[in-house]
Amino acid sequence: MPLSSAFASYAAATPLGAASVLHQPYTPARVSVESANAAVLAKLHADLAAAHLGGGSKAVMRHRSRSKLLPRERIDAILDEGSPFLELSPLAGYDLYGEEAVPAGGLVTGIANDATVKGGTYYPITVKKHLRLQEVAAACRLPCLYLVDSGGANLPRQAEVFPDRDHFGRIFYNQARMSAAGLPQLAVVLGSCTAGGAYMPAMADESVIVAGNGTIFLAGPPLVKAATGEVVSAEDLGGAALHCATSGVTDHFAEDELHALALARDLIATANLPSAPTQLEADWEEPLYPAHQLRGLAPLAPPSPPPAASAPPADSSSKGFGRMYGQSVGVVANAGVLRSDAALKGSHFIQLCCQRGVPLLFLQDIN
Repeated sequence: MPLSSAFASYAAATPLGAASVLHQPYTPARVSVESANAAVLAKLHADLAAAHLGGGSKAVMRHRSRSKLLPRERIDAILDEGSPFLELSPLAGYDLYGEEAVPAGGLVTGIANDATVKGGTYYPITVKKHLRLQEVAAACRLPCLYLVDSGGANLPRQAEVFPDRDHFGRIFYNQARMSAAGLPQLAVVLGSCTAGGAYMPAMADESVIVAGNGTIFLAGPPLVKAATGEVVSAEDLGGAALHCATSGVTDHFAEDELHALALARDLIATANLPSAPTQLEADWEEPLYPAHQLRGLAPLAPPSPPPAASAPPADSSSKGFGRMYGQSVGVVANAGVLRSDAALKGSHFIQLCCQRGVPLLFLQDIN
């Protein structure tokens, strides 16, 4: 289920009078908590919907006038029908640059640039989001498919894009390292890819370019004219015919976007990737209590004062192994103050999970 649908289902939970969780009395405190959480979830769903609108109606109309799909439409076209897509950091850039809106950080991590947001250029948060996706892909041994429609770094903020170790250039470092490690790096050029946007398809193991819309160059025709006086079209400077037939930067010529995405599916099919497991590790059952009822959990009694310093501290955390949908997971749950004994216990359990390759679930309620 897409994240937006999951949040929508969660926000549209049962009425306030529904059955309590763990037979908890229906107290005024629970009514207050459930109402407050319902409002927070409704706002979250609204913010996610707003982020999915991209750069606004004018930018979307201009984008579509060039016979170009929106980034999430491109992702839908390339995935298996009915396959879920987990979008990372969908609210990246939220209220980060004041009145300068950057919905979803201008990047849908799967990875697809959103050209309706500042021409697909990279803000500092866009770089962080891209690097996070590469980190996840490397850890999970996943190939990377870059749907590129980007003008490179956002020039007014380039001083913030290049300053540290995890900066714009790290994207290409990761791309080279992952390719060397046998993780395919594939790119589809769907628009004008300038400067930093040109490096991704150039460094990819294989790349596809769309005729007419797709271009790759470090500087576009206006800069060429300003620097040399030469007048050249974008297509002649870095179009599909040039890069497929002359420069060799791209490998596959696509007539349109849907053709390009179909070619990308073929590239994935021939990448000789290890087969993903099709069966869960074990049989599983639905949880005892519906997840949406957790929205109303509230303390049964007022919080008690902290124990006196002379009293032996209670361990404020619990750890253990469990299963979710047949997948083994380690669970760390805590409440109260994190003391040294609980921290030692938790760190040992986390090391154990890392050693065994078991994913961790943290249930946090701590000072």
